[in-house]
Amino acid sequence: MIEASTRNVSISTPTSGVVGKVNEKVGDRVKQGQALFHINGCDLETQLATRQAATTLAKLQIREAELSLANARRRLDQAKPLHDRNVISPDEFAGRGYDAALSDARAASARANADLAAAQLQEAEAAVERLTVRAPIAGDILQVNVAPGEYAQTGALSKPLILMGDTQTLHVRIDIDENDAWRFTPGTPAKGFLRGNSAISFDLRFAYVEPFVVPKSSLTGLSAERVDTRVLQVIYSVSKGNLPLYVGQQVDVYVKADDSAVAPRRSDLQAVESHDRPAVTVR
Repeated sequence: MIEASTRNVSISTPTSGVVGKVNEKVGDRVKQGQALFHINGCDLETQLATRQAATTLAKLQIREAELSLANARRRLDQAKPLHDRNVISPDEFAGRGYDAALSDARAASARANADLAAAQLQEAEAAVERLTVRAPIAGDILQVNVAPGEYAQTGALSKPLILMGDTQTLHVRIDIDENDAWRFTPGTPAKGFLRGNSAISFDLRFAYVEPFVVPKSSLTGLSAERVDTRVLQVIYSVSKGNLPLYVGQQVDVYVKADDSAVAPRRSDLQAVESHDRPAVTVR
């Protein structure tokens, strides 16, 4: 099976809602981080504007509290020499001290409110940013299954909202039966043939092996099916060039087998076991 070199990436949305705009169409080449589609979120955008205004107000309140604190401290500094000369009463001097302490507390409260407003603004900005779904990688748009006005749901969908992948270099995922897995050597050359026209062939370059044997994926489309074959999946790469290759297409691949390692016969194994078994002494 042919797939994108980045695997086929199914694009979903972190926020459910009605789609307002779809930026890309099938066949477009997009950069990482480029906007793919946008979810309508008037309530979140209004909340963002409210948070921005609250942040501006909190900054002004800090300025007001700092000016009030500076004035209270000035009056307290002026009262100290007068208190030492008994020009003002102890009660008035203590009152100015209380005013300075109160202004200091109000300034600290204003700074805390500003921090809270800034955090709420970041939360609102993140919520609005989640309305725009962006490309996680650079690649090509393979499918677009969403349109303006449709409701887009979150989670894993049977049909992705957008399917994309990098098709400048294609990968061919090969299934090797587990009974023949011992014959495969990583790096072995392979050759692919186009189904429907075996005259079109292409060389494949070894990419990597997924070292986990899995049940073979059935491609018959039947809902109830029994799969009793397990396969080792090997990935080869091919440059598309002018070849008529498409993601999702099936091709026939022939891999050079390594038959140099021959499995031992059962009789040989029994001979080895009897040779390794310790002798028994009878008394």
